[in-house]
Amino acid sequence: MSLIKISSAFDSGSIEVIEAQDPQNIQLNLRKDTNAEFMQWFYFRIQEVQGMDLKIDILNASEASYPEGWEDYQAVVSYDRITWFRVPTSYDGKKLTIEFMPEFNSMFVAYFAPYTHDQHLNLVSSVQMMPYAFVEHIGKTVEGRDIDMIVLGDDTDETKKKVWMIARQHPGESMAEWFVEGFMERMLDSNDALVRQLLDEAVFYIIPNVNPDGSIAGNLRANAAGENLNRAWGNPDPVTMPEVYHILQNMEWTGVDLMLDIHGDEGLPYNFISSIEGIPSFDAYLKEQLDTFKETWMTTNPDFQDEHAYPINDPGQANLNICSKAIGEKFKCLSLTLEMPFKDNADYPDPIFGWSPERSKNLGASILHPIAAVLPKIIKKEDPNQ
Repeated sequence: MSLIKISSAFDSGSIEVIEAQDPQNIQLNLRKDTNAEFMQWFYFRIQEVQGMDLKIDILNASEASYPEGWEDYQAVVSYDRITWFRVPTSYDGKKLTIEFMPEFNSMFVAYFAPYTHDQHLNLVSSVQMMPYAFVEHIGKTVEGRDIDMIVLGDDTDETKKKVWMIARQHPGESMAEWFVEGFMERMLDSNDALVRQLLDEAVFYIIPNVNPDGSIAGNLRANAAGENLNRAWGNPDPVTMPEVYHILQNMEWTGVDLMLDIHGDEGLPYNFISSIEGIPSFDAYLKEQLDTFKETWMTTNPDFQDEHAYPINDPGQANLNICSKAIGEKFKCLSLTLEMPFKDNADYPDPIFGWSPERSKNLGASILHPIAAVLPKIIKKEDPNQ
């Protein structure tokens, strides 16, 4: 009988093996992020297990950054790393237990369907072939990787509104880059009249992966320096937070009229927005845009809702180091954090796939509707920093 083999020495892989001899007593631990205390992401390969009744315990699940994320959570499994499906998973307050009998000898287990660096490179490389798109290098990460920015539309036209979309500040939130892929696929369809309308009105600046170092390392929240980039927007250090530093510098050059920061949430099984009600500059002008955005999206895609979300900050009490709050205040613009679930959308559950890459992509494609509804309400400023 072959010995069970477990590995995570690949892009986005992360796990620590404690015991893996008995298929009914596989013991693993979550690994901490690079130079940080965050942990929750896991992604590993298990081999020599075809037809075995597996019981996999992640022993330190209660020490994860968001242990509430394990309630009603189901891990994802794939044989081909294309189709990811949910498998029975339970949490007893201490350990997370995954139970499954593989049909094939090799399978992958993950917190959510990964989006690898190769997929990222394929995405940005294919986009540049469209006549109204190009890819720009805007800086290097802590470990020297490229920070890629996709530009859609004519950015020499100063009358056009500037729409920014960034994703994967938190690298383990891989659904965010699936979302961007869905958005990009629709935006590259020149036969879509809504796309034509948007490109007539705006230029889009898209960062599909803010944190490629953390993504490749299999981190949940940190970059290679151990920094939580989403808390670095007040005054980013160009040495330990170059990803934010370079993006913010480019935002200052282009201006920002609408900003969308794409994330995933461990606990809440819904798609929702965290907005800027608590920034000092929030007023009736921004409230009208926010209300229009949410109402349009709820009308055009029931996967988005506004009943379940984070508590709204009191006026003037927003944390201006958080990306959406910092950008909303700096540019006096609508600036939104979108959260998608690691679990499922409880309003429209899918017992086989849960919240999935495909549903993330569909949500990304559907965001064109609220963007189109908001753009006419934005008053274009001559100086984006005023």
